[in-house]
Amino acid sequence: MASTEKNFYAQLEHLQSRYVGTGHPDISRREWMANMNRDSLACYLGHADMVTFFAVAEGSSVVRARFSLVESVARPVADLDEVKRAREQDDREDDRGGKRLAA
Repeated sequence: MASTEKNFYAQLEHLQSRYVGTGHPDISRREWMANMNRDSLACYLGHADMVTFFAVAEGSSVVRARFSLVESVARPVADLDEVKRAREQDDREDDRGGKRLAA
């Protein structure tokens, strides 16, 4: 039983060292989200039908949809805490009478 468990952890360690996106026990939520986002976008880019679907959904050309996906892969994933703080800051500005453009 102990040798099976040791073998399992050896295989897991090998996978984690070989593939960056598989994570490890000390991975942060932000790193995990960035890996998942990057992997998903790369998968969409690899399947032409998915890119066509996004183009139709956005009402744009396939080339434009592919370009926006490639840009999204290169763009870093926003930290959830940073997004929450930015929204709270916007809400405070609205309460003070600051003007914010509608999205």
